[in-house]
Amino acid sequence: GLPPPMVKNFMRQIFAGVGFCHTYRVLHRDLKPHNLLISANGTQLKLADFGLARLSALPNGPYTHEVVTLWYRAPELLLGANRYSASVDVWSTGCIFAEMATGYPLFPGRTDIDQLFKIFQRRGTPNNTIWPGVGRLPHFNGEFPKWPEHPITRFVSPEALGSTTASELLESILRYDPERRVACRQALNHPYFYDQ
Repeated sequence: GLPPPMVKNFMRQIFAGVGFCHTYRVLHRDLKPHNLLISANGTQLKLADFGLARLSALPNGPYTHEVVTLWYRAPELLLGANRYSASVDVWSTGCIFAEMATGYPLFPGRTDIDQLFKIFQRRGTPNNTIWPGVGRLPHFNGEFPKWPEHPITRFVSPEALGSTTASELLESILRYDPERRVACRQALNHPYFYDQ
């Protein structure tokens, strides 16, 4: 993975850029490492490829869930939600965060169901207690295997992230319930960005 100070610098810029988009109600919907441009000196990061972006305020019916490259796709999209929010981009940033820190994708699924199960195996199988309404999503199945929840530090070490506050931030980014997932502006105010 990248050195923790570099990860922190890039994550600050990602949250600032994605947060700017969200301020203007633009959902990027395809955040992944391939769509991040790094300056020649390795200090500046820019968001790229807005080909799947959309204004979240448009009243033209349900959104498609066929967005976001599989490994970075939020669970609500994988479960068929056709109404979703800026939190789909936040989930993607969490996957990027972990990958920058470790050098490996966090949830490298091969198919939609494999992707879901990779998430469930690490984050636990969601239920209506931890994610109200998950049982009503079109592709949710009460017969899914029931995996227990594990702390994020089991898969992304605090050493790779550089601090326990980084682990806490990643945990808040990768929450199942989109309503409880941290927003970009909140993330930028997290103690992680003020640690030395």
